Amino acid sequence: MKKSLATLGALAAAALFLSGCTDSGAAPEPTETMTEGTGELTTVRVAALPIAETGALWAAMDEGIFADHGLEIEVVPAQGGAQAIPALLSGDIDFAIGQPFGPFRANLQDLGAVIISNYASSLPVSAGKDVNAVVSLGDSGITGPADLAGKRVSVNSLGAAGDVTIMKAVEDAGGDPSTIEFVEVAFPEVQAQLEAGNIDAGWVPDPFMSQIAGAGGNIVVYPYQATIPGLSLLTNITTQDMIDNNAELVTAYADAMSEALSWAAENEDAVRAALVKYMEIPEAAAAGITLPVFTADLNVADLEELASLAVGYGVLDAEPNFDTLIQEQ
Repeated sequence: MKKSLATLGALAAAALFLSGCTDSGAAPEPTETMTEGTGELTTVRVAALPIAETGALWAAMDEGIFADHGLEIEVVPAQGGAQAIPALLSGDIDFAIGQPFGPFRANLQDLGAVIISNYASSLPVSAGKDVNAVVSLGDSGITGPADLAGKRVSVNSLGAAGDVTIMKAVEDAGGDPSTIEFVEVAFPEVQAQLEAGNIDAGWVPDPFMSQIAGAGGNIVVYPYQATIPGLSLLTNITTQDMIDNNAELVTAYADAMSEALSWAAENEDAVRAALVKYMEIPEAAAAGITLPVFTADLNVADLEELASLAVGYGVLDAEPNFDTLIQEQ
């Protein structure tokens, strides 16, 4: 059973995202036109979540990588990839960094949202930890995936990779995933909702995972590692119209992002420094954050497996057409 919890945090995150958008309804196009050889930068609006993974984007912006490709990035806060799809389709933003389920559903409706590359992936099982987890309070008695059956579990966006991988982990542990009540809560609000007793467990990335665990909470399960280790966490998303009408811009963005992610993978200290700067978290906390695998390389087979699981759990009505969905640059 799934329902939406209209927490103040979720509303605030949605309002923050929408405040950066207009109601233009225009076809997607960049804020400015690419200006070759003039030294001017093209402003590109990119929706991204206020989470640790976005540190790579912020750090690469500060490093000047996007400027080297003629781009000035304007980051538009979003709660999830699915929430960014309408803004993409209306032209309010040019690209989004988000989970693949927004594009999955858009593809099933022939809306034209496409995935052009990966952004970040979860860690291999050998790492012994991951970049997101289901957490609970220390005295909750919820310590393993089977304990989640019959409980209220939060995810930031209903019907996406969080609840699909959690259901699979619970089923594999012998629990009944159909009895989980998924509740939509923005990541920054999970700890408060746990303490208020409105949810029993919550799915969060860092820095929220480390904050809750550091305060005595339980790491219940790393759902990605329990189901599809190394699964794509976030992808780079745009529209087919953008590719067809602004191919030069899409190529510039894809090339810049690929360079940015390769650089971020080799410069984790810079990524952590960006988290201190942009998320205003203490340096000590940033130092303890588990960072993902930053890479533009997309593992399509893993996404196909994820979509298949989603169909099996009734999260998706059908699998998307990956031939049209994936438009790697």
